[in-house]
Amino acid sequence: MMKDYVLGIDLGTQSLKVGVYTTEGEQLYNASAAYPTHNGSNGHSEQDANDWWIALQTAMQSVIKAVNRERIKGIALCATSSTVLLTDENLQPIDLAQCWMDQRSTDEEGEINENLHVQVKERLRYSGGKTSIEWMLTKSLWLKKNYDLTGKRIVEQIDWMNYQLTGVLVGSQCNATCKWGYVERLGGFSEEFLHGIDLEGITKHWPSKIIHVGDLVGTVTQEAADFLSLEAGIPVFQGGIDAHIGMIGAGALKPGNLNMTTGTSFVHLMHHEEPIFNDSLWGPYDSPLVQDMWLLEGGQLSCGSIISWFLKEFYEHQPNKLEVYKELEREIQHIEPGSDGLLMLDSWKGNRTPYKTPYATGAFIGLTLSHNKYHIYRAILEAIAFGTRNVIRTFNESAIPVKRIIAGGGGTQNESWMQIISDVTGVPISIPKDIETGSKGAAIIASFGLGKYSCLVEASSSMVEMKKTYTPNTKMKEKYDLLFESYLELNQLLFPVMEKLKKGGRTK
Repeated sequence: MMKDYVLGIDLGTQSLKVGVYTTEGEQLYNASAAYPTHNGSNGHSEQDANDWWIALQTAMQSVIKAVNRERIKGIALCATSSTVLLTDENLQPIDLAQCWMDQRSTDEEGEINENLHVQVKERLRYSGGKTSIEWMLTKSLWLKKNYDLTGKRIVEQIDWMNYQLTGVLVGSQCNATCKWGYVERLGGFSEEFLHGIDLEGITKHWPSKIIHVGDLVGTVTQEAADFLSLEAGIPVFQGGIDAHIGMIGAGALKPGNLNMTTGTSFVHLMHHEEPIFNDSLWGPYDSPLVQDMWLLEGGQLSCGSIISWFLKEFYEHQPNKLEVYKELEREIQHIEPGSDGLLMLDSWKGNRTPYKTPYATGAFIGLTLSHNKYHIYRAILEAIAFGTRNVIRTFNESAIPVKRIIAGGGGTQNESWMQIISDVTGVPISIPKDIETGSKGAAIIASFGLGKYSCLVEASSSMVEMKKTYTPNTKMKEKYDLLFESYLELNQLLFPVMEKLKKGGRTK
C-alpha cells in the first residue's frame, strides 16, 4: 500500500528546514536552505521576508528530486517568534522583518511592564507578569510609534509564509497566546488591555482570525505550487512557534517532561493541568498547543549563538567544522569541571528566565594566563548548562517537578554538552530519533490535520521514537553544585554593572 507523505517546514533563525515524513512518523528526506540576518546598531536584527520564500523554493528543489510530489498530502509550518513583518494591505513587505531577537523595542517593553493599569496587570498575569522585547506586543508598539499604520498589516513570519502558500491570512493561537496577549478563556484579545498599553485598534492590523494548531489554513494555490514544484490543492494546517511545535515533535506533551529545544537560543516548555503563576517564568499560557493544558515557558537567549561566536573567533579559517568539534571534544576531556577556575555568564543577548532583563550581557570570570581556548569552550558549555539549571530551579520553586528533559535541535549532536547539562541539572536527558523536532512537530500536525489521529497528543506519542538517554553522574553533580552557587551570585553582582554599561554609563 502506498503511504501518504507530509511536509514539516521549520523556519529557524539562520535557515529553513523541510522534512518529509510518512504519516506514521518515518523520516524520508530532509533539506535546508540558509538566509542572512542583518545585524545593525542599537540591537537591530533583521531579515528580508522574500529570502524565506526563496529558501523554501531552494529546499523544495532538493525535496522534489528525492520524493514523489504526488504523495505529499499535507503541510504545516513552524517559525521563529515573534519575527514581525510590516506589509501593505496586499501582504507585500514594506520593510525588513524584525527578528525575534531584535532589541530596538527596549523602551516599549519598559513602558508596558511598568504600566500600573489594572487591566494591564491582570492580562499580563497570563504571560508571567511581563511582556518581552521579543514579542508581538512590544514590536507592534514600536511600529506604531515609528510608522503611519494606515492601510498596513503587522504579521508574524508564519502568518506571511502561510499566506504565500495559500492566499489566506490567519494567526496561530500558539503565537497569539504566547506573544500577543491572547487568552482564550478570557475571550481572546482584550481591548481594555490593548488600550491600556497604547495599542488600541492594533488588532485591525493583525490577522483578523486566530485558529488552533492543527486547523486548516487553506490549500496550496496554483501560483505557490508552480513556484515550489508542488501539486496545487495540498491542505496547509496551522502550526506555531518553532520551539513550541518542537514540543510536539519531541513527544514531550505530557506533564513532568521538560521539552528543551537547543539552537541559537534554548527554550524550555512544560505542560501543567492547572494554571501556575510565577513571575520568573513565562505563562501560564492558555491552551496554545493542547486544549485545557496550561503551558509554562523558560528560556535562554544565548546558547548556540555563543558557540557560533567561539567558532568564528578561534576557527574561522578552518572549514571542516566536524574535525573542529572532534578536536574540542577530545581536548575538554582533559579539563576538570569548572574549567580550572574559569566561569562564564551566558546572558550575552539579555536574560529570558528567570531575571527577564534585556540589559544582561556575557562575562568571563577567573581568566588567567594559564587558560586556553579549550578552557573557554568548556566554560561556555558549562555556563549554558548552569542557565538551564536556573530555569529548572525556577520550575521547581512552583512545585513543578522536572522528571525528564526531552531535548531536540542541533545542540543534541554535541554529546559532551548533553552530558554536562545532565550532570549540572541532575536530570536525565532523552534524545528523540529525529532531532529536528520543529519540522517533525509540523509533520505531526499535518498528519493530525489529515485525520490520521484523534488528537495531537496521540499523533505525537505515535510518531516519535526515542534514540538515547543521558543519565547524570552523581560525582560530577556534586562538583557542579558549588559552581552553580557562584554562578547565581555573579549574576546578581554583575547585572547592575551590565545595565550601566549597556546604557552608556547611565543608571536611568
